[in-house]
Amino acid sequence: MSFLRRRNAASPAGPDFDVLAMDPGDWPGVLGAGLLPAPDGSCQGVVLRYDLFGGRGPAMVIGNLPEGSPARETEDGEPPFEVHQLLAALEMDEDVEVTGTEEVPVMHEDNLLIVRRIQCSETRISCVQFDRSDGVLVTIASWDRPITDDLYQLLKPLPAEMFQR
Repeated sequence: MSFLRRRNAASPAGPDFDVLAMDPGDWPGVLGAGLLPAPDGSCQGVVLRYDLFGGRGPAMVIGNLPEGSPARETEDGEPPFEVHQLLAALEMDEDVEVTGTEEVPVMHEDNLLIVRRIQCSETRISCVQFDRSDGVLVTIASWDRPITDDLYQLLKPLPAEMFQR
């Protein structure tokens, strides 16, 4: 799959993996992106925030976290990092817990993804995760709208230039 490839290490800054997201040109709202830096300067992940609500908060947060990223570590019942980011962006401080998970096969082009649907105690949150072949965990958290199989067809790698300093 083209969106699962590793980039050459020749890029001067940013992650050493292709960030899986929706192209900003395909999204009618506002896109924000942030790098999670490690103390050694390496990239511990990229989080993209798509605002479809006209500045009133994000509709979706997509995280790309490589193996070893501390943001991937959660306690039992704790929601993923991206859910916390979504709630913080919405200025909501309520406690949210994971109430269940379900694995679902999803076709993306000619390939099969095993997607984990994560149910949260806040039912307006939709959350899914899947692993890429390069060890990056992709998490999509959405506010007040379900994540349907159609969304996966919009995912593609973003250009490396977007993440260079």
